[in-house]
Amino acid sequence: MTNKNTGHKLFQQGEDIHSSAINLHDIRNQFPILRQTINGKPLVYFDNGASTQKPISVVDAVSNFYTNYNSNIHRGVHTLSQKATVAYEKARETVQKFLNAKSKNEVIFTRGTTESINLVAYSLSKQQVKTRKKIVITYMEHHSNIVPWQMFCERNNYNLDVININQDGELIEQDIEALIDDNTLLVAFTHISNSLGTVNPVEKIMSKAKEVGALTLIDGAQAVSHLPIDVQELGCDFYCFSAHKLYGPTGVGVLYGRSEVLDLMNPFHGGGDMIKSVSFEKTTYADLPSKFEAGTPNIAGAIGLDKAIEFINDVGFDFIKKHDLDLFQYANDKLKLIDNLKFIGDAKHKTGLHSFTITNVHPHDLGTLLDEQGIAVRTGHHCAQPVMDFFNVTATTRSSYAIYNTKEEIDIFLEALKKSIQLLC
Repeated sequence: MTNKNTGHKLFQQGEDIHSSAINLHDIRNQFPILRQTINGKPLVYFDNGASTQKPISVVDAVSNFYTNYNSNIHRGVHTLSQKATVAYEKARETVQKFLNAKSKNEVIFTRGTTESINLVAYSLSKQQVKTRKKIVITYMEHHSNIVPWQMFCERNNYNLDVININQDGELIEQDIEALIDDNTLLVAFTHISNSLGTVNPVEKIMSKAKEVGALTLIDGAQAVSHLPIDVQELGCDFYCFSAHKLYGPTGVGVLYGRSEVLDLMNPFHGGGDMIKSVSFEKTTYADLPSKFEAGTPNIAGAIGLDKAIEFINDVGFDFIKKHDLDLFQYANDKLKLIDNLKFIGDAKHKTGLHSFTITNVHPHDLGTLLDEQGIAVRTGHHCAQPVMDFFNVTATTRSSYAIYNTKEEIDIFLEALKKSIQLLC
């Protein structure tokens, strides 16, 4: 991959992809935002769980669309429309390969993970809904995977059952066995918790759901930047993620759905592009994926996502997983040494982030002092208030790591953290 502005190639021929010192420098060069200073200090960006930064190839692709061939898609015979349509549909094929979906028609573009989950919750047909009477989720879900199912249950007179967690932030396996039963229509769960970093036992949940014939939806918002995803191997009915957590633009996301399930579902929105024909007497709907893509989509966003996935593929998940583990373990070992620091979630299988509290220090105060030293972390309930309630805290400080972060940045963060704690205690 080449940086159009500088001619810099991400990996030089013959370089060892596991030579992190060389490649990490090359990777960081793809992210212009990392060169800036905040309050006179070099930016250390540890808020990747909320949103990742964008490589120059993504920025250039979005700019190039608006500069050179901005047009609506699927509706015009003129050159710009044709070019935009080709680029948009190429992005769909890229996502299909990234997820190993059986067909590109199983890839639905949405505004993000939240809309993807809402789409499923609102579009399940009467035929699908009438046979069962409960939805199962987990205690560690993001609000986006709680509220739509609460609303679904209210509309359809369903029960909402919740798989509990333990003090390490792990799902209680007995609950998986007990709650997912013959009365379960759908199990919706996060692949990796945004508030705890826990990697959930997907195979166990999937196995139990299949045993009882329940549908499955996996929230992959936190997972897609850390792990390779194969939806056919997972066997899930739905998988969703947001581009902005995968080094892509905001305002665009993906819902993967098995075509056999999507075909039974009702359209989520009505309007242009999702119809075959319209009369005042009757409207017939388009085939997949258009059936769920009413109106003008985020064309530039999809094109940017295409480039983000290309960037990820260039780096490779072998490097990503190794680098992620190195960063996590390095930070983990050092954070453990800080007095009065308590991890919120200490699961055996974690990745990507640390969520913690400091005795007698409010996370917002800590985050403010860290920002004064150029360090961006997330403080608050992380749209996971039930998790905060479980651990009897109102908020945590969350440091989350990405492909461009370094051990040197962790050292800077740790020194700033110690200094801030001294000032606040």
